Amino acid sequence: MQLRDWFRLVRFSHTVFALPFAAVGYGLGVRTIGDFAPLTLLLVLLCMVTNRNAAMAFNRLVDARYDALNPRTAEREIPRRAISRRAATLFVVVNCLLFIGCAYALQPITGYLAPVALAVVLIYSLTKRFTWLCHYVLGCGLGLAPVGAYLAVSGVFSLATLFLGLGVLFWVAGFDVVYALQDEAFDRAHRLFSLPSRFGARRAAHIALLTHLVAVGCFGIAVVLLSLGVWGYLAWGLFTLILAGQHVQLYRSRYAFTPRFMLVNGCNSLLFGGLLCLGVLAL
Repeated sequence: MQLRDWFRLVRFSHTVFALPFAAVGYGLGVRTIGDFAPLTLLLVLLCMVTNRNAAMAFNRLVDARYDALNPRTAEREIPRRAISRRAATLFVVVNCLLFIGCAYALQPITGYLAPVALAVVLIYSLTKRFTWLCHYVLGCGLGLAPVGAYLAVSGVFSLATLFLGLGVLFWVAGFDVVYALQDEAFDRAHRLFSLPSRFGARRAAHIALLTHLVAVGCFGIAVVLLSLGVWGYLAWGLFTLILAGQHVQLYRSRYAFTPRFMLVNGCNSLLFGGLLCLGVLAL
């Protein structure tokens, strides 16, 4: 086993989808309590990393049989035995324990809610067996990032970060529907649940668009509630324009998924989260 295999297993590069929003939640929490604690920042980062490590490795474990059958995923680390099932299982257990421990070290309430958050991100891997709403379960897992980061610092919930989390939920769910377009035939053949396998590519693309419209609305409400001024509205406007451009391209390609879609998503997340962070710093 090589280190790069572990990085590929957990798709470390995909942290750009949730980390910028967690950074916004953390920054707002620091502003709320008026105190910056390096240890708190370290614990929040450890929670983010260990939670995501556990979720991704668990996903690869339970999907290993299907990954081996799918030409697109047959070369993943577990099917080609670069990482053993036993090692991956131990990796999941260790990261789950670390996540719960770090959450308890942050705030009593985050410690109590840690098993719930962990259950959400782990159960997603099983949902393709029984529901077409699996994409929204994934979105829920990532949507917890800004809410959890704010809660970890302040110890209380915030309406603005709740709407920010809802925005992440619907944004991630929408692009996961698009991502699933490439496995439409495979999922249907193996009786796996996804919106493309249930409704076909065209209708799934329409559902993804509607889902993203809800995301844009939630983000807009969050921006208003956060009162970040020009930074907030600029972030929301650019995010919306880029997302609209992605859907135009999707319809032009006749609902074909391209790797560029994921790259643009990552850049859009960094841009949106970065501008919101600048707005928080300017408060």
